[in-house]
Amino acid sequence: MAANAPQTPAGDDRNLVTVDENYLAPTFEDRLQMFWEKHSRTIVALVVLVTVVLVGRWAFDLFAERREQAIRAEYAAAGTSAQLQAFITSHPKAALAGVAALRLADEAYAAGNYADAGTQYAAAIPLLGTDPLAARAKVGAALSPLMAGDTAAAKTALESLANDTALVAAARAESAYHLAVLARDGGQIEEANKWAALVLSVDPESVWSQRAMQLRAALPVVSASPATAAGEASAEGASIAFPAAK
Repeated sequence: MAANAPQTPAGDDRNLVTVDENYLAPTFEDRLQMFWEKHSRTIVALVVLVTVVLVGRWAFDLFAERREQAIRAEYAAAGTSAQLQAFITSHPKAALAGVAALRLADEAYAAGNYADAGTQYAAAIPLLGTDPLAARAKVGAALSPLMAGDTAAAKTALESLANDTALVAAARAESAYHLAVLARDGGQIEEANKWAALVLSVDPESVWSQRAMQLRAALPVVSASPATAAGEASAEGASIAFPAAK
């Protein structure tokens, strides 16, 4: 036996072949190990990044939810006009700010403060944005001048609403009905018929359609002077029939 021959310990059957991309037949475990050795830092970095993003999103959603709960609680506690106004000032971008402004407008309208009501309804419109209550605020803003005696301004505003095809049907129908009443009271029978027909076509199942049919059926009869009819119009046609803000 040669003196310098390599000695292999008994029982040592380890695979002494280096496993890398040049190895001709790596197993699945070998491939996985090579992939990990090459990309482990990138994988760890991605996992950390995703974890940070998820935790951040969760924290933001939690904060937003608690803030929204606090805003709702503050709105619910606002029982006076001053408190509602303070709420709007404190949270001008909150969805409930528009509802608060609508409540102030309704209170002014019910109290007969029509100039103030018109101002409040106009202020509520942009705050409500795309909320369906915005349509009621628009109708209120149009009717307030009528109740204050400015028929021309009211007619212009109501015509704009009645002809707005993007507006909800209920608001268009109510606006057209009030225009029909104004036309009837002014002796403009054809104009009254036109607006009554619009009510029936826009929202045929509504209470405004029922009123429009009754109005149109009575159109041939002119039974009151313009001055008397104007007073009747205020009593008959100027209620805002959308659901109240809560």
